[in-house]
Amino acid sequence: MVIDAHTHLLPPGFRDRLAELRRRDATFATLFPTDDARLATADDLVAAMERDGVQTSVAVGYGWCDPAVAREANDYLLASAEAHTGRIVPFVSVHPGWGDAALAEVERSAAAGARGIGEFHLASQRIDLPHGDGMPELMALAARLGLPVLVHGSEPVGHAYPGKGDTTPDKLMALAQAYPGTTFIFAHWGGGLPFYALMPEVWAALTNVYFDSAASPFLYGADVFAAVTGVVGADRVLFGSDFPLLSARRSADQARTVLPQDDAAAVLHGNAARLFGL
Repeated sequence: MVIDAHTHLLPPGFRDRLAELRRRDATFATLFPTDDARLATADDLVAAMERDGVQTSVAVGYGWCDPAVAREANDYLLASAEAHTGRIVPFVSVHPGWGDAALAEVERSAAAGARGIGEFHLASQRIDLPHGDGMPELMALAARLGLPVLVHGSEPVGHAYPGKGDTTPDKLMALAQAYPGTTFIFAHWGGGLPFYALMPEVWAALTNVYFDSAASPFLYGADVFAAVTGVVGADRVLFGSDFPLLSARRSADQARTVLPQDDAAAVLHGNAARLFGL
């Protein structure tokens, strides 16, 4: 069984509006700078799930800057989940700087079935961590509603890629420390933050944090699954592919190759089932 905890969907009409959306939204411009960018619909995701043996996918948003773009994308995720009950689990994306409007959008989406908030792309959204831009109010709401918050993590070294940003391990750790009552998922192995958990004070600061493996084959060798679970524990890692950037099968095969059977089961489905109430 596989639960893919990090996939992306966009409304079908976005493909025909690339230039417009780049002008309107800084995150869209950062992530999809060329006309051959990979955009996927719900139908694309479900077809890939059937091919790759994925039972459930968590469809997360991007770190939108334009409220209307965010609302359109959020509505599509919610509708996709309703159309594919039990197969797609939606998140809601907002910008904390929208203030009360961001809180209202989270409340609306949670009532319609959203199970988390994010993905935040803090660099393109220009969010001042950890206390600026409405973050305290939004994190308090996430804690009250029991919604995990997904944040893009950036490696301070290694190759560049569209949307890499600068949300490095020190910034992610500060975020986790500032809001201990909020559950966080730090994407892309938290930009390498788990490796610092070998330091006792870092480990103590990460009790409210999960790490996902989104885009792992683009960033690390397969042994990263064993390395991270060896440091933070297999119960703190969520499998994520970052579809449509990568297929779930490619990433899941890495995990199966290097992890003991029980750890692989936790990473590939058990942890996500527990966290999202699946």
